Amino acid sequence: MTGPRAPAPPAAAPHVAAGRRVPLSLIALLGLTACGDRMTTDILPGGIPARTDLHQASGLPPASVRTVARRDFGWRVIYQPTAIPPNDLPRAESRAAVALCGLERRAPLRIVQQPRIDPSADPGARIFDIFCA
Repeated sequence: MTGPRAPAPPAAAPHVAAGRRVPLSLIALLGLTACGDRMTTDILPGGIPARTDLHQASGLPPASVRTVARRDFGWRVIYQPTAIPPNDLPRAESRAAVALCGLERRAPLRIVQQPRIDPSADPGARIFDIFCA
C-alpha cells in the first residue's frame, strides 16, 4: 500500500450550474419585459397608429394640406383651397371628414369652419374641425 495513489476523480462540473443560470436569467428577463405596458405613445386617440400619414389619409391633394391633427373633439385640418382643383373643391372637406373619421371606424357628424386667428400666417388657408359620431 505504499504504491502511488490513483488520481482523484474530477469534481462535479461547476460549468453545468453556471450554464443553467444564463438561460434562466435570459428567460426571466424576457418574461419581465413581456409583462410591461405597451407603448401608448405609438397610438393616437381613437386607436390610429401614430405612423399613419395623416396628410395622405385626409384625401386632400398633398400640396394643399398644411396640418392634420387629432384633437379631443375629432380632427382639425388646415389646408390651402387654391391648391385643390376647382372641380374637387366643393367636396374636398366632406371627403376629408369621411376619410379621417374612417380611420377611427366612425362616421363624420359635422364640419365646422374656424376663423383665422392670424390671417397673415398662411394667407388664404382655411381651418375646419371635423366632429366624428
